[in-house]
Amino acid sequence: MSIWGKAKTKAEELLGRAEQVYGESHGDAAATVAGEAHIMEAEAEEEAEEARERRGNRTDDDGLAGSR
Repeated sequence: MSIWGKAKTKAEELLGRAEQVYGESHGDAAATVAGEAHIMEAEAEEEAEEARERRGNRTDDDGLAGSR
């Protein structure tokens, strides 16, 4: 993951945490849920990028599909 991608993901996570804390402290359930959603989205994006890096950005496609 590029440095900008990591920064964007971390910023999304921090925004979610701030929104979640605001919602909890003010009794705003919608803000709490929206914050949790931001956090989960950032974590999923980070995990997906790590999985792509582990695979080496390769696919299992050999490029021969359909050519018989």
